[in-house]
Amino acid sequence: MQVFVDTAEIEEVKKAKLIGLADGVTTNPTLIHKSGRDFKKSIIEIANLIEGPVFAETVSEDADGIVKEGRDMSKWAQNVVVKIPINRAGLEATRILETEGIRTALTLVFSAGQALLAAKAGASFICPFVGRLDDIGLQGLELVREIMDMYRNYDMETEVIVASLRTSNHIIESALIGADGVTVPYKLIESLARHPLTDSGIKTFLDDWKKVR
Repeated sequence: MQVFVDTAEIEEVKKAKLIGLADGVTTNPTLIHKSGRDFKKSIIEIANLIEGPVFAETVSEDADGIVKEGRDMSKWAQNVVVKIPINRAGLEATRILETEGIRTALTLVFSAGQALLAAKAGASFICPFVGRLDDIGLQGLELVREIMDMYRNYDMETEVIVASLRTSNHIIESALIGADGVTVPYKLIESLARHPLTDSGIKTFLDDWKKVR
């Protein structure tokens, strides 16, 4: 399973890369704004740092605008993937960009129907949101199961990168379901390495070591 770092912070990408957990990077306008850095420069720097996909999100609301943005972004680096919110305009733009050999990722996916349309439009990736569905009392991971079953039934090639993950359990469950990848904040990636029993075990070993020195 691929692990994408959900960040616009270069240092977080570097840290994740050191432990082999930067198969790709996802960004969005909110993350870019929080970083306080220039959008294009940030994407290019990240794309030069890793070999995997780097998602850069469009902000136009019409298909022509999205296509124009996507064509421009695709020239920034070979591994840039154009990230597009899923709606009527987004689907139309996705189909155009994909036929031109420009990879796309449809984001803000909240239903199996949207996932079906994304695959039919030829999207390289989709990002179903788990946490936000959980927030309104639905089962976000159940959506991922539905999408994976549907895609397997028809050998659909669109990759499923699970987004809006809030807990380490979300990551593990996504892996067990068979999702192609997850996109998570660096802090959540770090949490996978921690366990209270590991911490207590290390403390015991070190305490015992001091006694025999």
